[in-house]
Amino acid sequence: MKKVLLSLAFMCVFFITAFGQADKITLNNGKTVEGSIVKVTEFTVIFKYVNEDAEQTVSKYLVEKIVYGKSGRVENLSPKIVISSEDDWEKVIILEDNSATAGLTKVGEIKGKTSLINYRTASGNDRKAEEKLKKEAAKLGCQFILMTSDKDAGLQSNGSRGLGGTQSAKKGIAYKY
Repeated sequence: MKKVLLSLAFMCVFFITAFGQADKITLNNGKTVEGSIVKVTEFTVIFKYVNEDAEQTVSKYLVEKIVYGKSGRVENLSPKIVISSEDDWEKVIILEDNSATAGLTKVGEIKGKTSLINYRTASGNDRKAEEKLKKEAAKLGCQFILMTSDKDAGLQSNGSRGLGGTQSAKKGIAYKY
């Protein structure tokens, strides 16, 4: 009887340790996913759900932290960005790699441009257009922008580039958790 109880206890411990070691992925949208981490790349986290073979890919920006089941080690990836109004525009992050949007929710296309007649330098125009783009994203409650177009344009009617003759225009796609 002791041997039977001892072997049952051993099997329980074995199953708990063998199957209770899933990695826990805490997402910035409030969800927690259990699975096994395959790889963490520059822009993404690749994992498999428990008892599945298909690899899933999500943006590192979507993942707050990973708790590795076997070692218990915690890897903090991306703190949550809270956008509550247009005033939070400075928190918006511009992404330049499409893979960084994996798992994020696409909200829509946005634009930011400066007026054709202004008294800024080209770099000043660029900063102002970027600010307008980020404000548009913040209005939508979005934390991220995937840049799709970044242009400087505008010759004055007399054909010379000069004071007040350049315009900076940026386009992007707004994303949120």
